[in-house]
Amino acid sequence: MEKCILFDLDGTLTESGEGIIKSVQYALEKMGKPETDTAKLRVFIGPPLIEQFMEYSGMSRNEAEKALLYYRERYEAIGIFENRPYPGIEDMLKILKEKGYILSVASSKPEFYVIKILEHFHIRNYFDEVVGATMDEKRTDKAAVIAEAWNRLKLSQNRKSVFMVGDKEHDIIGARKNRVPCIAVSYGYGTMQELLQEKPFRMVHSVHELQEVLLSL
Repeated sequence: MEKCILFDLDGTLTESGEGIIKSVQYALEKMGKPETDTAKLRVFIGPPLIEQFMEYSGMSRNEAEKALLYYRERYEAIGIFENRPYPGIEDMLKILKEKGYILSVASSKPEFYVIKILEHFHIRNYFDEVVGATMDEKRTDKAAVIAEAWNRLKLSQNRKSVFMVGDKEHDIIGARKNRVPCIAVSYGYGTMQELLQEKPFRMVHSVHELQEVLLSL
């Protein structure tokens, strides 16, 4: 059976921290909760933003939804392209496609943004499917995103040939809920502690190592 790889976006395919963090700073400032320590805001890269605003700043759901609107105000205008693919990503995707792998993106970022980013960096054509969160935040949980990717790709129930690749604990947990092994990348935004705690199928430390592992599956 063909191998299928589901990729997270932020911290896995692209180095997107600058745009996300600056947009979170903008939102927090607008909400009267300014934060100057950008290192603290790395926790916003990857997980659903409404929940993260609530957890980080003690906001109510309504406040977090307002903060999300402020975030998008800056992100859509500037932050989305304060971003770049990790070196070697496009070469890896090209090789995997040439080898016949089915490739998909499965991201907690709104799907509209995911497609826009992939098209901007000219890598959209490598993916058979692109799945992200809904703009109304009703589908943000990584397990739900992976399940949606599974459905759109019309894969059989044999999940031994499907693998998730991500840089955060949410990717490993979401994959496990779908009975899909997860390859964790340490070069992204997750900490080694959180990744090791969730016991991924494999751990890799560079795009080159990731490529070698995927080709050996």
